[in-house]
Amino acid sequence: MGTNEQHGRPVPATPPGPAPVPEPALTDRDFWHGAALDLDAYLARLGLSGSPPPTLDTLTAVHRAHLAAIPFENLQLLLGRPVPLDVPSLTDKMVHHRRGGYCYEQNLLLAAALDRLGFTLTAFTARVLLGGDGRPRPSTHALLRVRVKGEPWLADVGFGGGGLVEPLRFADGQQVSQGGWNLRLDRVSEIGDEEWLLRGFEGRQWRNLYSFAASGVLPQDYAVFSHYLTTHPRSPFRHRLMVARTVGGTRYALDDTTLSVERVDGTGEVRELALGEVGTVLREVFDIALDQEERRIIEARVREFLDA
Repeated sequence: MGTNEQHGRPVPATPPGPAPVPEPALTDRDFWHGAALDLDAYLARLGLSGSPPPTLDTLTAVHRAHLAAIPFENLQLLLGRPVPLDVPSLTDKMVHHRRGGYCYEQNLLLAAALDRLGFTLTAFTARVLLGGDGRPRPSTHALLRVRVKGEPWLADVGFGGGGLVEPLRFADGQQVSQGGWNLRLDRVSEIGDEEWLLRGFEGRQWRNLYSFAASGVLPQDYAVFSHYLTTHPRSPFRHRLMVARTVGGTRYALDDTTLSVERVDGTGEVRELALGEVGTVLREVFDIALDQEERRIIEARVREFLDA
C-alpha cells in the first residue's frame, strides 16, 4: 500500500469501483477501411470484375493491373492542392477521376482493396536507396506485407522507380523474374535486427532500390510521413514533375521534360520534350487527362523548375 504525498492518506493497491473493461484488440482489418472503397469501380479501373477470393492469383492479378492502370505521379502538389489519404478521397481521385498518385496514395488504395477482398496485411516504411549518394535517407516509402494462407508476400504499387511488378515472396534470398524484370530480396544487418534490402537488376549489375525493417506502421504514421514529403521545402516531390507507369515489359518515366522508355529486352530511349508536349504525353502515355487550366499550371511549374 502506498501513501498519498499531498494528504498523507493511504492509497489503495487497486482503485475503487468496477474493473475497467479492456478495449477490444485491433486487427489488421480495422485499419485499412476497405468498407469505404467502391470496390466495383476500383476493379473496373483496373480492367477486372467480380469479387475474386483472397488467393495468390487474385493478389497477383490486382497488383499487376493496378500498376499498369494507375500511374505514379505528383501532379497534385504542383497544382497547389492537398494530398488527402482517406479512402473516399483516394477513390475519388484515382478511381473516379482516373488520376494517379505517389506511394502513400497508391499503397493505401491497394490496402483498402485487399482488405475488402479479405486479405490480412501489414504496412511497412522503407528507405529509398535508388539515386542516392550513399548516405542514409529517412524511412518515407510505403509498402505492404500481405498474407496468403499464412505465407507472407510483399506488395508495392507505389515505388515509381522500377520496383515490384507483382507480389514477391517475403523470404531471404528470394530472387525472381517478374515478366522479365529481375528482383532480389535479402535480409541484411545494416541498421536493425531485421532489415531487408530489395534490389533490381539493370544492365550487368544489381542496384539497390530500398531497404526496410519488418516493423508494422499504421495509416496514421503514413499521414505524418506524407505531411513531411508534401510540405518540406527540400522535398523532391515539390520541385520536379515525376510520373511513371509500368505496362507489361515496358516502363515509362517522365522527369520534368525528359521522357524515358525502358524495356525488358534492354532496349529503350530517352527524349527531351518541348514544354507544350508535356500535357499530350501525360494523356497519351500515362492516361492522365488535364483540363486546360491544369495543363497551363503544370507547364508553368515545369518551366520554373527548368529555369531554376
